[in-house]
Amino acid sequence: MPLVANSSLPTFTRLREEGDSVLDPARARQQDIREMHIGLLNMMPDAALEATERQFLRIVSESNQIAQFYIHLFTLPQLLRGEKAAAHIRQYYETFDAIKAEGLDALIITGANVTQPSLADEAFWEPLIEVIDWGYNNVTSILCSCLATHAVVQFRHQQKRKKLAEKCWGVFQHEVIDRSHPLVNDINTRFDVPHSRYNEITQQQFEEAGLRVLVASPNAGVHLAVSEDLFRIVYFQGHPEYDINSLLKEYKREVLLFIDDKRDSYPPFPDNYFSQQVQAILLEHKSRLVTAKARKEPLPIFPEELIQSYLHNTWHDTGEAMINNWIGRVYQTTNSDRKKCFMDGIDPDDPLGIRYTRSD
Repeated sequence: MPLVANSSLPTFTRLREEGDSVLDPARARQQDIREMHIGLLNMMPDAALEATERQFLRIVSESNQIAQFYIHLFTLPQLLRGEKAAAHIRQYYETFDAIKAEGLDALIITGANVTQPSLADEAFWEPLIEVIDWGYNNVTSILCSCLATHAVVQFRHQQKRKKLAEKCWGVFQHEVIDRSHPLVNDINTRFDVPHSRYNEITQQQFEEAGLRVLVASPNAGVHLAVSEDLFRIVYFQGHPEYDINSLLKEYKREVLLFIDDKRDSYPPFPDNYFSQQVQAILLEHKSRLVTAKARKEPLPIFPEELIQSYLHNTWHDTGEAMINNWIGRVYQTTNSDRKKCFMDGIDPDDPLGIRYTRSD
């Protein structure tokens, strides 16, 4: 499914160079195909801002329903930005007011870095709630990623996320526990998903809130759940959008924090991600780095390029299939007027027509 390069955003050029389908607006107008307008509220910090654009735009573009995607990027002004990221946002992002004026078919909300013990104390809390409120009343479906999931469940259902004893970090096997839902139609019943978080909403919390859990892991907890109407809000706790090297880059950042004395201990490996060969390479690097650091000698270069070819992506295809199912159901239920949530005749409390036909 092609993206339409509706701005000069560098991410479009990058995706085109990497083989993804990106149409020029002139060519898109020649095709008699239904267009879809998807908002991406990007709350990620500066270092991950453009990578997050690429990850979500790529996984959207690779779904195979018949449509053209116009992606509308925006962020929250309460998030502190450096000069480079702020300039990028000014040039390529839209304002929330402009998005509200034009409307959306669907909305994706990313995670964010937190600095406060409680989400409600974050500077972005109130403006995020405003986006969520508007989205629920004006957009066909909202897809929440990680922290956005925690924020929405807290705001709408008063279920606060719980601190984990240790970071949930790595690639974990999951199982579809409700196979009847259209979002998990024709996907693998067991599959991997990356996670990277210090907190969680437990399966019990989701269920106490009246939400439907679709996919979970015995080690990483819930990955996929849906709102009580079974579609209008989709909750991810994992990261199916991650690139093959996303966890490697996170591990590298943790090593750099150790070098700069911003963490006390050398970081552990993400679970189930590095092969034994890669672990051996990284353990050798650790030994050399720790010795050089203690002796105040030049530090060895992190072997990122060497490791890249040994990494495996075991999650993307299934993640793509779930996004495909989500976009397909949005396509089938959204109004042709993107200022309206649904087609005429669609029940907002049961947009997929399955809520009241289930035996449970």
